[in-house]
Amino acid sequence: MAGTIFSIIPPIIAILMVILTRRVLLSLGVGIISAALLIEEFSITGTGMVILKAIQGVFYSDGEVNTWNVYIILFLLILGIVTALISISGGSRAFGEWAKKRVKTRAGAQLTAALLGILIFIDDYFNALAVGQVSRPITDRQKVSRAKLAYIIDSTSAPVCVVSPVSSWGAYIIAMIATILTTHGVSEYTPLGAFMAMVPMNYYVIAALALVFAVAVFNINIGPMKIHENRAIETGQVVDPNKEVLGEVKEDLPTSDKGTIGNLVWPIISLIIGTVSSMLYTGYSVIEDKADVTIFTIFENTDVSASLLYGGLFGLAITIILFLAKGIKASYLPLAVKEGIKSMLPAIYILLFAWVIVDLIGQLSTGEYLAGLVEKSNLDLSYLPVVMFVLAGFMAFATGTSWGTFGIMLPIAGEITAATDINMLLPAMAAVLAGSVLGDHCSPISDTTILSSTGAGSHHIDHVMTQLPYAIIGGGIAAVGYMVLGFTGSSVIGFVSIILLVGAFITIFAKKQKQVVKERA
Repeated sequence: MAGTIFSIIPPIIAILMVILTRRVLLSLGVGIISAALLIEEFSITGTGMVILKAIQGVFYSDGEVNTWNVYIILFLLILGIVTALISISGGSRAFGEWAKKRVKTRAGAQLTAALLGILIFIDDYFNALAVGQVSRPITDRQKVSRAKLAYIIDSTSAPVCVVSPVSSWGAYIIAMIATILTTHGVSEYTPLGAFMAMVPMNYYVIAALALVFAVAVFNINIGPMKIHENRAIETGQVVDPNKEVLGEVKEDLPTSDKGTIGNLVWPIISLIIGTVSSMLYTGYSVIEDKADVTIFTIFENTDVSASLLYGGLFGLAITIILFLAKGIKASYLPLAVKEGIKSMLPAIYILLFAWVIVDLIGQLSTGEYLAGLVEKSNLDLSYLPVVMFVLAGFMAFATGTSWGTFGIMLPIAGEITAATDINMLLPAMAAVLAGSVLGDHCSPISDTTILSSTGAGSHHIDHVMTQLPYAIIGGGIAAVGYMVLGFTGSSVIGFVSIILLVGAFITIFAKKQKQVVKERA
């Protein structure tokens, strides 16, 4: 069944069930079982063994601890404890009061979250969780729904990381570009130069970021987002009280009246300093020839998950020091640990299930099957950018991984253009990057989607369903841009076309929103 059309069945089953039932773990569990059945050709015993091996692989693989996954889990637990300590110390309350005097509108709260999402561009995992911690008190005060906050976080984290050369994403992509350029003898670009030339061709990123700011400024609420925003405005409930949210301490913890904004700001700053410093250290330490060290080679070699863990431990230490410095009872520490861990468990459960199904989908070679469809077709080169965009989007959506899609589709883009027209190399690779981010945004099994829900304190499927219309609109705009690029051969004309389409969308929906406001008045 591997590498055939049957390989796309498990992710489709899981994703459809998630959308229809809203029960994430059940849906992922069914997807896991169906994938294992296909791998073992419906042998019950073999199916059970494959699932157990995949679960084991989450924690232990290739004869050693799977540090990537384990460190991510530990970082989430640490962040939960830090959040509980901030709450007990009164930091969240004090920051909310401070922000209330300075951020006085719903648009201002949303713009603050969007700007933070752009500024914290080092890594998408860290971006999602850190921006959520800082923004939540601000958006809650202004009655912005958690679903809207999750959308803002998700639609600024990956899009910014994928076009930033100084990020974990950028370094990974530049390293891949270097290999592709060498393989096909392309010497007119350096890897960094090629990456930067592709930035204005990443039409989905441009559309997604423009839509985020338009949504914030003009309060454009489409589809399910209207329900969440109307509830938040009318009742003050930023989440559905009947649904389980991710990443939020739910118990009514004791809150000190001695807390200051420093009790929230300094822990977050220490997390940033600790994580970035660790990324620089872990990247620098593994480079053998120190004469070749640059900021790009450091980020290319950095250990992201270890850096998150080290940065988390540093941030936790600073948080505990600030906690005790306020004269708060040390006996509250065990309570903070207990409630902080409890708050992160739902997100960790979803992440574990997602990792298992992604592993099994990998064994089924779903990505390779989809990629093979392009390689086997006699494709008119004018359609190449849009086809690569759509296929990368579907692959990332089905597999839940944009990085895995990069790894498969970027070399294929190189192979196709080298055999036909090498001048289409950069547009084709830019389309792959754009489609991968689009698919990542739409997929309920994507780890970045899960962590955006966690950072915002949103119900996971609420985030998936409310973000989907905006992602599809951005994807449709980008697809038109790639069609224009393919038929004109001009990335500038393609860029202008998406700017015009985004402008038209904003104009139409902003007018509709004004009309809604008038009718309410």
